[in-house]
Amino acid sequence: MKFQLRASLVAVAFTIAAPAVMADTIKIAYIDPLSGPFAPVGQNILDSFKYVADKANAEKWAGDNKFEIDGFDNKGSPQESLNVLKSVIDKGYRYITQGNGSGVGLALMDAVNKYNERNPGKEIVYLNHSAVDPDMTNSKCSFWHFRFDSNSDMKMEALTTYMAADKNIKKVYIIGQNYSFGHQVSRAAKEYLARKRPDIKIVGDDLHPIAQVKDFSPYIAKIKASGADTVITGNWGADLALLIKAAKDADLKANFYTYYASTTGVPTAMGAAGLDHVKYVAYWNTNNETFSGKDLVEGFKAKYKEDYYAMSTYSILAAMSKAVKTAKSIDPVKVAFALEGSNFKSLNGDDTMRKVDHQIQQPLYIATWVKTNGKDVKFDQENTGFGWKTNQKIDAFVASQPSSCQMKRPG
Repeated sequence: MKFQLRASLVAVAFTIAAPAVMADTIKIAYIDPLSGPFAPVGQNILDSFKYVADKANAEKWAGDNKFEIDGFDNKGSPQESLNVLKSVIDKGYRYITQGNGSGVGLALMDAVNKYNERNPGKEIVYLNHSAVDPDMTNSKCSFWHFRFDSNSDMKMEALTTYMAADKNIKKVYIIGQNYSFGHQVSRAAKEYLARKRPDIKIVGDDLHPIAQVKDFSPYIAKIKASGADTVITGNWGADLALLIKAAKDADLKANFYTYYASTTGVPTAMGAAGLDHVKYVAYWNTNNETFSGKDLVEGFKAKYKEDYYAMSTYSILAAMSKAVKTAKSIDPVKVAFALEGSNFKSLNGDDTMRKVDHQIQQPLYIATWVKTNGKDVKFDQENTGFGWKTNQKIDAFVASQPSSCQMKRPG
């Protein structure tokens, strides 16, 4: 009788404890480059996720639930990403996040769709922090995918609206990485400039192998020879840092309009040579109109000795926290239904996860590389003494784009 009673008590205790353990931790697998040429960017974003997760846990954003972010190196490869995906699924992760490379993102989307179709009750959700190919929320949209960065068409809409007002722009050279995102940037730049400023001439359009070019001087020579006064590039990581360095070495005076000039390594490569010549479009600027996120920026720098710029890490955990509370569950299907159409507050203001295609709708910033002044440019980058001055904050509705998404929802 004593044995039976003891066994019953153990069984009851296990029954009570087990659900609490499962419900207490929201494990997110971060699948991005943590080795190779794009490792510095990948590591920065992983650190950003961990820092925001610590803040969210301490402040109970998701109630009693806790976030845990674990990094997995995909080496920037779509195939390696699929291997990692299988591994993290086997380990019990129900949420993944990725963003460094739309080629990888498209491969993961397809794999997640197929896995979820074959494994009802064990679904996983893909939280996209930075992969911006428009197809991911258009022709290839998925219920299981949520994008927390503005897609490349949205950013180009904002960028070219700003450029159209500058009558000094006469000749534009486009250069990018030869994969899906690079192609989308090239297409949109030509299409949107033709609509807004048909007088501008496109004097060059180059695509180069991603993460393979070590010396961009031949490309810079072509840009100089073209007479371009403006360069548009979607390059990121080492490919942008090396491109900017080659432009500096060749004393190229053209203005650069970029997507990712604030990412790891690029500010150091620019230094004083980029002063007033380099701009970027992004969903946030550390030197924003109210310095929203100031404490986070300072705390992250103190802990990691690097700059916080990947604000989508904040948006993802803020949106997830609200969805978990709404769903009263950490189950991926219930959380996904709570995420779509949700409104949540991030560092750039009030954002919406559009239900029709799971594309975030948020403001965008245009900023220029200038000297810090302790006033509207308080924060520098990479200890250079230079930072980003906000030129314009563009409301979400200005950059918003229609969607061709025909989403299939479970049930």
